[in-house]
Amino acid sequence: MEPGTQIRCEMTKWGDRPHWQFDGIFLGTDEHGEWLGFPAGTHNHRPGHAFHSAVACVTLVQPERWHLPTFQAPGIWCDLYVDVTTPAVWDGVVLRAVDLDLDVIRMAPELPASVPPRMDAGPGEIFVDDEDEFAEHQVALGYPAEVVEAARTGCDQVLAAVRAGVAPYDGTHERWLAELSRLTAS
Repeated sequence: MEPGTQIRCEMTKWGDRPHWQFDGIFLGTDEHGEWLGFPAGTHNHRPGHAFHSAVACVTLVQPERWHLPTFQAPGIWCDLYVDVTTPAVWDGVVLRAVDLDLDVIRMAPELPASVPPRMDAGPGEIFVDDEDEFAEHQVALGYPAEVVEAARTGCDQVLAAVRAGVAPYDGTHERWLAELSRLTAS
């Protein structure tokens, strides 16, 4: 794909249940994988909920990894939100993955006045969210044992990498936020 190509993300929950859908821009690749950009104002929707993003963000797609990290521009309550997912796959310009509930979150270094009610973490804190939902869905949605194990392993690995600040969790995303800004300036 060429930088600037319009892409679509279609996330599902286990059992092909619809989840988040949104459009973005293919930014390019580096040694970490493929970078996708989503300008501020991107329309995100799922059954029963929709919103327009308050800030720009970039997502990293890494082949065969069980997560999708999204790095937020400053201005909201978190600067990193990593969805634990099945490995993402491309179908033309549509990226698909199954969201497996667990999220690794790094709160923004300076928290704005509006923080989601369930997020009682402090500035810069790193934690795993939705472990209760993951446990419930293992039973209710019938996650296979190998999916549970891969999701847990992926979550533990990304949590350790974020806490250690190793690439790509070391500011690598800043280049891609700048590229998104360049491609969407007009």
